[in-house]
Amino acid sequence: MAKIEKLVKSKKLKKKLRKLARKTFLLNKHFLTLDWYILRGLFESFLMGLVIFTSIIFASDTLLTLIKQISLYGIPFNVAIFIVILKLPAILSMTIPMGVLLATVMTINKLSMDSELSIMRACGISLARIARPVFIFGIAAMLSGLVVNELFAPIANAQAKKLTIWAMQQKNVPNGTENFTLKELKDGKLKRLFYISKCEDNKLYGVTLLDLSKKDSTMLLQAKEGKAQKTFWEFKNGVIYTVSESGKVLNATIFGDLDYYNNPDLMNLVDKDYEKEITTIRLIKYLYTHRNEPAKELAPFWMELYNKLALPMMSVIFVLIGVPLAITPPRVRFNRGFLFSIGVIFFYYILQALASSLGETCMLPPFLGTWLPNIVIASVGGYLFYKKAFKI
Repeated sequence: MAKIEKLVKSKKLKKKLRKLARKTFLLNKHFLTLDWYILRGLFESFLMGLVIFTSIIFASDTLLTLIKQISLYGIPFNVAIFIVILKLPAILSMTIPMGVLLATVMTINKLSMDSELSIMRACGISLARIARPVFIFGIAAMLSGLVVNELFAPIANAQAKKLTIWAMQQKNVPNGTENFTLKELKDGKLKRLFYISKCEDNKLYGVTLLDLSKKDSTMLLQAKEGKAQKTFWEFKNGVIYTVSESGKVLNATIFGDLDYYNNPDLMNLVDKDYEKEITTIRLIKYLYTHRNEPAKELAPFWMELYNKLALPMMSVIFVLIGVPLAITPPRVRFNRGFLFSIGVIFFYYILQALASSLGETCMLPPFLGTWLPNIVIASVGGYLFYKKAFKI
């Protein structure tokens, strides 16, 4: 009799376990459907945000710099387009966190406005559980940012600089053109001015050069013929006048052949932003090799090393602050997602610019100069998320 009772009980227990397993499976299935629903909305908004923010940064910074280089150094348009393409990975490393923030705020804000968020929470689904796919998306974006920042951006930046230097060295003088000028500016001031009467078969005729690079004197060069080489200008049959500030001719020199004008800005360009063209391992080796140099000279390299992780990490931090900001009060009937995204991004990059300036001048340690914006945004986001998700 006892054996029969045990058998019956075991059958009932098995039935209960089967029902519980079926309910758990269905519940997990519903949760999986919910996750995919949120992820789909995130991905669509993320792509839109990536295009918007990349276009804004490209138009405001990269394009203006490129136009300046084309006008000053005569870089061909097709080469300039290729340089722009090489600049895209560095821009993407900045815009990926922006896109994540916009996607987070737009998606959660839409769920809140459509009352879907309220229904989910009424069914016992916590905000932390609803936000889980958003954090997964943020972590995936962070890993993508790490790959771009570590593998693609340094190589692309180095190639873009090499191509820029090569294009500037070519001295693209417009062949078959008459009566034109080439100028070199530095800090917004005219440094050298070339006037060329005619260019034919890559030879220059009737060249006049006004050199204002020296403070106490001005040099005037006139030559019958000339040619633009990669690293210098070759002049023939001319004269050089050196004129003082008062307008007095100090000396005059006649020449038959003269090699002149190595572009001094090229060396500055070679050394500029070198830290952005190397990987983390090379950065560490560089810092170890130059450890005895002044702290101010090494600060940009330390900050770039810390930035390799700090910038991609913003994808997760933006999710942390984006979720609570996106929850709309009942009386608000418009989508505030885009406005909130712009506000947070503006605050973050103002703080980043300030911290970076203090870090580069060693008024702040390089670590704080890089991570201070992350710490501030994460602290505010963590407090707001805790208040919305766990505090009753």
